[in-house]
Amino acid sequence: MLGAAALLGLAALALPGQAAAQKLTIAIGGAVTSMDPHFYNASPNNSVTAHFFDKLVEFDAKAQLVPALAESWRNVSETVWEFKLRAGVKWHDGRDFTAEDVAFTFQRAPNVPNSPGGFGAFVRAVQKVEIIDPLTVRIHTPGPYPMLLGDFASLAIISRHVGEGASTEDYNSGRAMVGTGPYRFVSYAPGNRTLMRRNDDYWGGRPSWAEVDYRIISSPPARTAAILAGDVDIIDAVPSSDIQGLRGEANLKLTSIQGLRVIYLAPDRSRTENPVFVTDNDGKPLPTNPFNDLRVRRALTMAISREALAERVMLGTAQPAGQWLPPGTYSYNPDITPPKQDLEGARKLLAEAGFPNGFRMTLHTPNDRYPNDSRTAQAVAQMWTRAGVQTQVEALPWAAFSARSSRQEFGMRLLGWGSVTGEASYALVNILATQDPAKRTGANNQGRYSNPALDALTAEAAGTLDDGKREALLRQAIKMAIDDVAIIPLHQLVNTWAVKRTLNHNPRMDERTRAMDVTPGNS
Repeated sequence: MLGAAALLGLAALALPGQAAAQKLTIAIGGAVTSMDPHFYNASPNNSVTAHFFDKLVEFDAKAQLVPALAESWRNVSETVWEFKLRAGVKWHDGRDFTAEDVAFTFQRAPNVPNSPGGFGAFVRAVQKVEIIDPLTVRIHTPGPYPMLLGDFASLAIISRHVGEGASTEDYNSGRAMVGTGPYRFVSYAPGNRTLMRRNDDYWGGRPSWAEVDYRIISSPPARTAAILAGDVDIIDAVPSSDIQGLRGEANLKLTSIQGLRVIYLAPDRSRTENPVFVTDNDGKPLPTNPFNDLRVRRALTMAISREALAERVMLGTAQPAGQWLPPGTYSYNPDITPPKQDLEGARKLLAEAGFPNGFRMTLHTPNDRYPNDSRTAQAVAQMWTRAGVQTQVEALPWAAFSARSSRQEFGMRLLGWGSVTGEASYALVNILATQDPAKRTGANNQGRYSNPALDALTAEAAGTLDDGKREALLRQAIKMAIDDVAIIPLHQLVNTWAVKRTLNHNPRMDERTRAMDVTPGNS
């Protein structure tokens, strides 16, 4: 596989006749919270910073690995990987890209101050970086680690000469926005837009667009109105209620692909006493955290009708989920199916746990991050209330929600996770592993779930080179996590965009919206 990978190319080359294309205007629903490519591992951030920074290897639209800044790689031994870097790559300021930049990136990524959910997990297996020459680097791992390429495909490479001493604010202001990517930074207005211009010297070929206006339009109706009015060229996260209407628009077309993102619920496990936003039926604080009781967690997942969420809330733009991977992906566990709603069984489990009359709680959700996020939360709250857990919903803009959630200020929250690697370990390491800065695990584990047995199984899978044996271990880990109701999966999204008919768009399973995937075309 490694030898064949070296022969693959990136699909970033501009096609003949595209050089004259001028401005592309993109509108996405998710909020971009930083230009620092190592600050927060969230899809909107990753989507926009991908225009400025490259990775050693990349995932293509179908989540398959292709070379990028590394043109080839090989295993020197079970614990040493050698990467040959692409010659002639320039930073936006004209300096040469070298192995020194790779080494610096691995040093900085896990150490960004105040990161709410960073990239340390992607370098957790890097024990030592050995620079052989300016275009050759060897990565030493403490043991066999077959997932190294997938990790590196999630980590943007930054320059040593600009990045040393640079803060997240230096990236947000543009002072440190010097990458190797297809576009150069112009400006960034948080919550509004990012402007960029073409990098004519891009190693992957001249980009199609001279300028890109990358806007944030968090309101779904406003996003739809913008594409209908012709104010933007492409929008992501098309509201399910608008899909049929947009299909009838002569000047527009829809593109879609099965996504890798699961929408799930995460209970707070960081407290044993005095849970937040959870009370008895009289509004008095509970002495202990009910989410630490497996019977309560099972009752909550049993009370949900995932079919109703997919059909009535998502209007067919999502598939009911019992785990975090869609069918057909590596390590998907076919023995785990979406649980059927059982309100009576849920009430019985609550009574066994000491809550015969239920309790009260608040479900927190973003209202501008995922398709129908707040509507999904409202539907779940109604189902839980029917089971005896009186649930109200508090919906917040993503910027405020994500900051508070990372500080464990919620008892129960709605989240999404895109397994961009197309296999189970991405979620196991980042959202289900015990949060441990020393081991660089659990960076996005906002509920603070911890299961040492699951951690050990995840580590065993990470050190297993045989694909078949590793898949069996990962399937076992999925079952362990779901049996323990570590998270409550709801549904997997089908990614849908609306784009002007005169343009071509290559939809991505990882749901990222990039100028590189839009090209001038014919209607």
